[in-house]
Amino acid sequence: MITDDNRFRRVIEQISREPRVAFDLESNGFFRYPERICLIQLFASGRVCLIDPLAIDDMSPLGEVLSSPAVETVLHSGDHDIRSLDRDWGFHVGNLFDTSIAAAFVGSERLGLASTLQDFMGIEIPKEKNIQRSDWSIRPLSDAALTYAAGDVLHLFGLRDKLVERLGALNRLHWVREECDRLAAIRYNPPDPELAVFAVKGSRDLDGHGLSILKALMEYREHHALRLGRPHFRVIPDAALLTLAAEPKSDLRDVRGLGMFARGRLAAGLRDAIKKGMAAEPLQRPRQPRGRRLSRAERAKVGQRLDKLRAWRTEHAKRLSLAVGLLWPMASLQRLASFPDDLETELEAPGIRQWQREEFEESLRRLVDQEFRS
Repeated sequence: MITDDNRFRRVIEQISREPRVAFDLESNGFFRYPERICLIQLFASGRVCLIDPLAIDDMSPLGEVLSSPAVETVLHSGDHDIRSLDRDWGFHVGNLFDTSIAAAFVGSERLGLASTLQDFMGIEIPKEKNIQRSDWSIRPLSDAALTYAAGDVLHLFGLRDKLVERLGALNRLHWVREECDRLAAIRYNPPDPELAVFAVKGSRDLDGHGLSILKALMEYREHHALRLGRPHFRVIPDAALLTLAAEPKSDLRDVRGLGMFARGRLAAGLRDAIKKGMAAEPLQRPRQPRGRRLSRAERAKVGQRLDKLRAWRTEHAKRLSLAVGLLWPMASLQRLASFPDDLETELEAPGIRQWQREEFEESLRRLVDQEFRS
């Protein structure tokens, strides 16, 4: 466990000379708000280093190593890690290999770290939910928590090498490299407070007045989430806010989930938020751009094309023993079903990978030409 800047810099300097480093992190979003990274796990030179970012003033040496194209960063299911690094420190990974992506491209259906290690290496690691969901900002960390954290990086090199060997035999390593590069390019995008109200599950049942009340209630909750340092669901759950937005005259004591916000000054503040929302202009949900309305016959034709495109994707997925979602994006197939003459544009769409074009363009072009343009 590394808790001082001098030792941290020495360790990172050693790692910077290695060809690769296994990486993972733990954060506290289940218990604290705003979420922050609370532990960094690294494996290199035959040892695990657990770094305490809560005790270190300058984390920039880690960012320099991670961004170096000369050091391969091996991680598992790194989407959250990549976003967290960008959010907290602006760190980006210059040479990434994700073993979860690799496992998917050799045909594995079980992509969790414990399952992947068991399937490919016969190794079992502890994955206790109570530790996984623990508050990683609490110090000192227990021995069980440290063992759990170390297990997330200890075997990643061996797993990576086995997967690379299989990918090489299948001639799919460049597919995975492209997917890893796309993952490394992801950045943290903070939620837009003006649009957050529309993302709440159940908000579609509210009218414009209800949405305005919900927005005011969410602003009130955000203030107290920051004050208390708790995630939103531990302050007031969405279900309680939706109840109040739909029935603003409810007795707060009867609304499940309000807890301490149903009494005293907190309750008064909640009522003020409701009044603010009731006085505001009704909110209108942003409308999705709609294309030309299709006749029943045209809709039927689009449906038939989509069925053929889905069958095409399923056939290739079975041939390659891969999940259908990896083969070609469904959104692209839906656009092609509606506008088959736009194939050239669709092949250059942002969601289409180079490896997908190389592997499937000829077959897809043949399908479109023979079935949709005849």
